[in-house]
Amino acid sequence: MMDSGDIEGGGLKYQPVVAHDRAVLEMSNMDPGSSSSSSPTKRLPELKNVKVGTLATDRSDVQPSSNGGVSRGGREYNLELFGFDSLVNILGLKSMTGEHVASPPSPRDGDDSSVPHDHSQVVADAKLGTLMGVFVPCLQNILGIIYYIRFTWIVGMAGVAQSLVLVLMCGLCTFLTGMSLSAIATNGAMKGGGPYYLIGRALGPEVGISIGLCFFLGNAIAGALYVLGAVETFLEAVPAAGIFRGEGVTGLSMESLKENWGSDYQFTNEAGIPDPNGRVYWDFNALVGLFFPAVTGIMAGSNRSASLKDTQRSIPIGTLSATLTTTALYIVSVFLFGSLATRQRLLTDRLLTATIAWPSPSIIYIGIILSTLGAALQSLTGAPRLLAAIANDDILPILNYFKVSDSQEPHVATLFTAFICIGCVIIGNLDLITPTVTMFFLLCYCGVNLSCFLLDLLDAPSWRPRWKFHHWSLSLLGASLCIVIMFLISWSFTIVALGLASLIYKYVGIKGKAGDWGDGFKSAYFQLALRSLRSLGANQVHPKNWYPIPLIFCRPWGKLPENVPCHPKLADFANCMKKKGRGMSIFVSILDGDYHECAEDAKTACSQLSTYIEYKRCEGVAEIVVAPNMSDGFRGIVQTMGLGNLKPNIVVMRYPEIWRRENLTEIPATFVGIINDCIVANKAVVIVKGLDEWPNEYQKQYGTIDLYWIVRDGGLMLLLSQLLLTKESFESCKIQVFCIAEEDSDAEELKADVKKFLYDLRMQAEVIVISMRSWHSNAEGSQPDESLEAFNAAQKRIASNLAEMKKSGNGKEDIGALNERQVEKYLYTTLKLNTTILHHSRMAAVVLVSLPPPPDNHPAYFYMEYMDLLVENVPRLLIVRGYRRDVVTLFT
Repeated sequence: MMDSGDIEGGGLKYQPVVAHDRAVLEMSNMDPGSSSSSSPTKRLPELKNVKVGTLATDRSDVQPSSNGGVSRGGREYNLELFGFDSLVNILGLKSMTGEHVASPPSPRDGDDSSVPHDHSQVVADAKLGTLMGVFVPCLQNILGIIYYIRFTWIVGMAGVAQSLVLVLMCGLCTFLTGMSLSAIATNGAMKGGGPYYLIGRALGPEVGISIGLCFFLGNAIAGALYVLGAVETFLEAVPAAGIFRGEGVTGLSMESLKENWGSDYQFTNEAGIPDPNGRVYWDFNALVGLFFPAVTGIMAGSNRSASLKDTQRSIPIGTLSATLTTTALYIVSVFLFGSLATRQRLLTDRLLTATIAWPSPSIIYIGIILSTLGAALQSLTGAPRLLAAIANDDILPILNYFKVSDSQEPHVATLFTAFICIGCVIIGNLDLITPTVTMFFLLCYCGVNLSCFLLDLLDAPSWRPRWKFHHWSLSLLGASLCIVIMFLISWSFTIVALGLASLIYKYVGIKGKAGDWGDGFKSAYFQLALRSLRSLGANQVHPKNWYPIPLIFCRPWGKLPENVPCHPKLADFANCMKKKGRGMSIFVSILDGDYHECAEDAKTACSQLSTYIEYKRCEGVAEIVVAPNMSDGFRGIVQTMGLGNLKPNIVVMRYPEIWRRENLTEIPATFVGIINDCIVANKAVVIVKGLDEWPNEYQKQYGTIDLYWIVRDGGLMLLLSQLLLTKESFESCKIQVFCIAEEDSDAEELKADVKKFLYDLRMQAEVIVISMRSWHSNAEGSQPDESLEAFNAAQKRIASNLAEMKKSGNGKEDIGALNERQVEKYLYTTLKLNTTILHHSRMAAVVLVSLPPPPDNHPAYFYMEYMDLLVENVPRLLIVRGYRRDVVTLFT
């Protein structure tokens, strides 16, 4: 066995784990069928050589031991191989619940540490069990003022038969809610806030706060309900004590039961007395709203979770027992009241329960007044704590005035609740306040049922409630019953309650801070994403269902300011590739280095990039890849990024305008390698030249969007131009399509074909056909001087670089089949296209042109010279290359 003396580790003293320790006893009580089902006498000897120590933070004193373990300071740690100390402090497990646990005090010298004096044991003994902690509080809250001063009147108005239906319907609603509450409450530790905490953690902060605030209003108004009940009882009791004995009280009589079996709905005055000229008409729906507060109070046990010995056992048993007990009592009372008095007495004597009480009505009067005032005080103390719990979650800044620490009373929240309660008391009509309370309670119960329904239906691995008697269908039935009862009571009150909750939900969504509670909606989104991904399959997406999924390559050609993870205009351009914001962008960046050394830096960079995306209001995700260099990193990204048909289909990057002054070798090789990788991976490419001048959403653009449609790209260039028109900055522009034709082709026939094609695609654009002529003769005359200068300069640089490569012997394989005529051909082609663009589109808002693929056997430096000639003097240019799929279709 372990030594019972002090065990030191890292300068701290800990009590040893002994055989009668609570954690050891709990572990020894595992089910026999579990993998750790051996008895304590079999398991404890296996731990005899295990020492207790703190988690190592400094491994400088670790030395290998002779038996293959690790020793520190003369002690052996045989489990050090796994990266942990030999035995983890069991108290540290409480950190999983977010609680702060102080280190246990070490015994003084000479004390017998084998007999610990644990203060927590004393606290545990003082905690409440199922009876006093849950059952009695729920019973006290359910059996309230409605039962004593309204239930006999309800029986007289609805009759015995419909009163039974009323009791069973409301009881079933609360019983199903209790089942859902039991399942959620036994799925983990609970904090303050009661139903708000349960709903918020299951359905998210927006739903939790909206329903929680409505439940707070219900509790605050309920305080007024209890006060008015006490006042009404007092006013009825003092002048009239003992008057009603013998008038209309028949005793238990079958005749009375038969007479009271049917309903007798009628008009009453505001005091509830039958009056043909009264303004209030009562029917079954109105009685539901009046009676339902008599079955509320099932949350009283869950609100006391911190005071319970065993929360996960007491809440289900106590809550459901109280619900069944009170429902049975109401059923018996229906028959009892229906058999004791005439209908006239039931409708006129609001305190018939006191009239028939034994031995004296005064006992009932005093009991009602005291209990209702106590319930009012309970509402005035419970509602502020609920409001403080909502405020302490720090989601809604407007509620910061109600925040309190754990050791303080919510004075501001109490004062606010008192004002609400006083305002409702001034109204002075119990029958008007009751339906309002009912709506808010029903809204809360509906939220509890929906929470359990969602969690049960999704069945995430973390959903493991101890209460096994639950099913998503029962929770759905409970939620539906809550909604039905709300509309039965009053459709207008229901609309107001739902509208208030919706306004709070929207306000929290706009003004609230982000709070990730692992709610059920996140799990639902995950399941929906998986189901959608499976339904998409791996087949080719039909052009009608094609969406651009751009892979935004954030790593710039050059340097950005500090703390700027991406070029500020890349997100603006990514938004231009989406129609009304629909679609997803993947922002990726590459971090040079070794993964083991840069993993933490990558996490930090990913967080910064995510923040940037959110700030730019661009729907997308951020990814950081660690790789030895940019080329290897991008090759890995283009192969693995995405899932199924949700893989990115367009690679977007900035044109490296700085390549000539930064690096003549690395940037061209990387740029050409990325384009070739995209071609091999069948990804479309969009290269943005002039990104610094790209407009944001507030910069209005005029003029034209010019397309130089040279090669077939599946309609990608046409689609991009249409997407640009949907943005506010480009909506005033018009589209021009320039078709580049050979010199001897039929231009008019080509123009007619393209017009018909664009008409079938529902795209409005002007079509212009341009015939490419020879370099020395064209319609406009000789070439401009600046074009000739650029051509000659590029030709000289290429010749110089080619000579240097031949001299040094580098790249012999690349230049073996290369001749000057091929280079000159590419230079001529790109320069002629550039001249055409400058002639027709110098004032265009943006120009789109086809991307020429890197030619085989041409060095990367040569390709950059070709591209520089193509983009020369064009301020804003999109260079586009499609892929082997159509992205537009003619058919509906």
